[in-house]
Amino acid sequence: MAANEGRAAGARPDFESSPLTRGEYIAALVHLYRGQLTRADSWRQRLDTTSNWAVVTTMGLLSFAFSSRDHSHVSIVVGMVLITHFMLVESRRYRVFDVWNSRVRMIEENFYGPILTRDLESPRVAWGDLVAADLLHPSFKITYLEALRARLVRNYSALYLLLLCAWLAKLAEAASEPGWRMRLTVGPVSWWGTIALVAGLYLALVVLAAAVERVHPPEAELWKPQRPVEEKF
Repeated sequence: MAANEGRAAGARPDFESSPLTRGEYIAALVHLYRGQLTRADSWRQRLDTTSNWAVVTTMGLLSFAFSSRDHSHVSIVVGMVLITHFMLVESRRYRVFDVWNSRVRMIEENFYGPILTRDLESPRVAWGDLVAADLLHPSFKITYLEALRARLVRNYSALYLLLLCAWLAKLAEAASEPGWRMRLTVGPVSWWGTIALVAGLYLALVVLAAAVERVHPPEAELWKPQRPVEEKF
């Protein structure tokens, strides 16, 4: 009986040494693509969530600031702090999204692209090894500063510009009244300290956009200019 059990154990198929058929390879890759695409889409939705929070917060605080002349510029400064927080959170999420999105693009460009063009030569040599290595040893593809710059340039620059214009308008409104220095004071921070803090924030944003290396091109640059009608589908 022991000998029969030994033969039965030895007859078990060894997955690692058994070659995959073409159908098995394609089925496995399709399921991998669907899984990676689902994760990329999930993290993309998280990016949209923080962006929506930033927009709603900005609009709400601006509405409050200009609803009465008695409302100081503090609400606008608070808005600058809040959207900075949202941008920091979104940059962390963007790094994770970029991991899944990079794998999805690798499969699309080197597997689905050649299939659709009937040219089975993938643009990137050994792309499967690259995806496998990334699955075994996941790593971020961009730094946190690069992600921060990407979200600033693509999403948050307009909000910062809007808040700056609104803040300057509120300062001009306060400067036209007596005691304007007291109106610009925020708690223990003097009027010039408040101005220095805001100026320092925007200077840091300019340095971030100018000094940090640009990463992946914006989504719009992945699409070609408008094609002739006969080339469309």
